[in-house]
Amino acid sequence: MKKCLAFASIVVLALTSVAIFRASAADGPPPTKSALPRKPVDFTARLNGTTDSLGKTGVTVKIQSAAIAKDGTITVRATIVDSNGIPLDRLGVVTNGPVSMSFIAAYIPAGQTQYVSYTTSVSNPTLNLTMPPQTQAANDSGGTFTMNTIGDYTYTFKTKAPVTFDPTVTTSIGVSAQRDLSAFGTFDEWSETGNDVFNFVPNGSPVTVTRSVATTAACNQCHDPMYGHGGSRLQVQLCIMCHSPQTINADTGLTMDMKVLVHKIHMGSSLPSVVAGTPYRIWHRGAWSDFSAVVFPQDIRNCTTCHSADATQGSNYKTKPGAVACGSCHDNVNFATGANHPGGPQLDDKQCAGCHPSVAYTDFDASVPGAHLVPNTSTALPGIVPKIISVTGATPGNSPVVKFSVMNKAGAPIDITKLTSLSMVMSGANVDYGTGTTGMGRVSEKPAATAVGSAGIYTYTMTNKVPATATGSYTISIEASNSVTLQPGTTVSTVTTDAAIPVEYYFSVDKSTMVARRQVVATAKCATCHQNMGINAGAGIHGGARNNTQECVICHNPTLTDGTSGMSVNFAWQIHSIHRGSNLTNPYILGTTNYQSVLFPGDLRDCTECHNTGTYLVENVGAKAMVTSTGDFTKTTPPISAACQGCHDDIATASHALANTTALGESCTACHAAGEEFSVDRVHQRIF
Repeated sequence: MKKCLAFASIVVLALTSVAIFRASAADGPPPTKSALPRKPVDFTARLNGTTDSLGKTGVTVKIQSAAIAKDGTITVRATIVDSNGIPLDRLGVVTNGPVSMSFIAAYIPAGQTQYVSYTTSVSNPTLNLTMPPQTQAANDSGGTFTMNTIGDYTYTFKTKAPVTFDPTVTTSIGVSAQRDLSAFGTFDEWSETGNDVFNFVPNGSPVTVTRSVATTAACNQCHDPMYGHGGSRLQVQLCIMCHSPQTINADTGLTMDMKVLVHKIHMGSSLPSVVAGTPYRIWHRGAWSDFSAVVFPQDIRNCTTCHSADATQGSNYKTKPGAVACGSCHDNVNFATGANHPGGPQLDDKQCAGCHPSVAYTDFDASVPGAHLVPNTSTALPGIVPKIISVTGATPGNSPVVKFSVMNKAGAPIDITKLTSLSMVMSGANVDYGTGTTGMGRVSEKPAATAVGSAGIYTYTMTNKVPATATGSYTISIEASNSVTLQPGTTVSTVTTDAAIPVEYYFSVDKSTMVARRQVVATAKCATCHQNMGINAGAGIHGGARNNTQECVICHNPTLTDGTSGMSVNFAWQIHSIHRGSNLTNPYILGTTNYQSVLFPGDLRDCTECHNTGTYLVENVGAKAMVTSTGDFTKTTPPISAACQGCHDDIATASHALANTTALGESCTACHAAGEEFSVDRVHQRIF
């Protein structure tokens, strides 16, 4: 249960000898609540840039050109500007905030696919002194800057390429620029960062070979943003220049090659070695970084979550299988001896594609896509597509008559008596489900036995009636799923759930203007991390039939509490608390699960990661009802305060909210509405 519900815990805290991927910026474990940025923001004109940019004065670095001379001297010309395009003084004299710039130079040898760095450093073991020192890819140190003009600089590397360097191969210069604005009242002491990578061929030929197996955009689906090395690494293109086979952790002897490191971290608690009792951890800067508890927030077999089509070599995962990449996840396989490998020993990668081709011919075959098929995404599933055509007779005191259809994805009718589950759900009123004297909590009925119809179109009269006191608008929805066996009768036979996306139908019960349920968060935004909430968020939610946030809120209404802890399970409160996880001040417990173990992979200040535009602003909170919270500081909590206290769960925040609530209601908008000094968008403003 704990692993199932720790669905946000894929925070990739990859503290290694050369990289840290995580949600927070500084080294060490994720920050506690008290460690998060708290000091006020100074938006005065002391910083160059307009004051309406909410402090986004940052730094953008761009490499304009690079060269390697015949004697191996490496030079690069780079420009730095703020987010308004104003050139920046690197030393912070003419413009506010000095900008530190670090460079790395690497090349892709002829006939190879990964980088070898010209710039290196020696890492000595500090834990196990019997381990040999390791020469690792690293930034250049000790080079010289020449200012061409303010914001335009030439850097000459101290490191020289060997005089025998190959001028015909792709060479890359990477740069990280960090502007320190901590002295000018920005959100925190963390520097604002810009990255860039410049590819060229020293002899002037066009660049034809690059490396791009996964993109920064793919990583930022969950990590929002990927944030490594104290914030200096924001782009995958820069990460892979160090994270190549060249770089070995000096204390553990483990490779820091990107394809191994990232696979292992994301696999985390599911690594065969971890399941068998051996932790996956890296000794870095005097401490262990243990990734053995990491839980990926969707099915780990979704290779294309990271290996997207917009990466130049995004299909490598299936077209170029190999022992190193595959063995990083399947780390109980010994390719040298053949242990746990049906194909026996493999001395190299030459035969891999022969047994593991890039195209699946059947579900769960030995091809890379077939072996990694997530069952609920199989094209063999017929699919379920429900639709509510009309609702009649839905007036106070009467039973609604629902006309609906259920088809498969090909448009053919489905016999609903053959489905594993079909539910007709009703609740109201739509402003706040299940509340007030006119409201109705979620009721669910099974229409398959009594619905009348043919050709996939049915009519069903609900047993439950609209409350006699009902006013306003109500909702009826359909949830449907079926248990399907894929490849039946074979050794790979797999039972999975073929689930419909629930559909909601909104209607007025009293001839007033119909009001649809407000949509605060988008299912599609949840899917960027979870892919399918019903199936892949841990072990699945409610049997897999509720992959729609508009359906979730019907049950997770202001009246719903956990039967054990008494804590609110109102959707806003619950989701905020779960995602806040390890940063909560107090335990958030449902049943026997404490969600303080959950790690969030993104920046918790970015409300738009889940919310639709503007729906997180206090002035736009559409809820009106008090939220039942018997397990919290007060037995009930007003709606705005409840949403905020899902994250800010300390007693001081609860007391502040209580002190600013009167018989007339909450006064949150006085200080926290847009444009106010402590508006939500200001206090959650990110540094990027």
